[in-house]
Amino acid sequence: MLAEISRNLINGDGEEVAALTGRALGEGITARRILDEGLIGGMTVVGDRFKAHEIFLPDVLMAAKAMYAGMDVLRPRLVRDGVPSRGRVVLGTVQGDLHDIGKNLVGIMLRGAGFEIIDLGNDVAPQRFVEAAREHDARIIGMSALLTTTMPAMSKVVDLVKQEGLGAKVRIIIGGAPVSEEFAQRIGADAYGFDSAKAVDLVKNLMSEPGHEAAS
Repeated sequence: MLAEISRNLINGDGEEVAALTGRALGEGITARRILDEGLIGGMTVVGDRFKAHEIFLPDVLMAAKAMYAGMDVLRPRLVRDGVPSRGRVVLGTVQGDLHDIGKNLVGIMLRGAGFEIIDLGNDVAPQRFVEAAREHDARIIGMSALLTTTMPAMSKVVDLVKQEGLGAKVRIIIGGAPVSEEFAQRIGADAYGFDSAKAVDLVKNLMSEPGHEAAS
């Protein structure tokens, strides 16, 4: 049953994923197992294939839609059972920048890996990133920029995190076409994700650091 959920998710069949998820719950399979072995298991394959250029963005979007269909069925049971996410991540495109395709793809892949995403959208002011991280007890702030003129806003967020005493708790990942590893190091960001698959790996690694366990 769980393998069938994964297979249909990979194929982007949301109706079948939702039906199978409901059937699995009815047969007594725990919500946690369905999430981990069915939905996340399927999205992990999607992420690996996307990273290897075996599938492309439309395939990822179809798989994500199927995952959301399964999550709609599963979410009430996860809440009832008190199943925690793998951690909370604040995402946004920095102030002055309205491009969000890359940021949205990162959000899809992170949700597929079991993380809870607080998506602030685009044109996000530096203070809003910090407020959201504190409000939601998030362990990661992820920022994207497509315009070189908006990249300095990333540095402002890094500085604010330190100024407000969150530096020991919150890690910062940046990405976007004009962004580089060298720029991330220069402004004091913790990591640079050159694509969505890399961003997921980075978030997993940062979440596993001592003191950065997933929020319940």
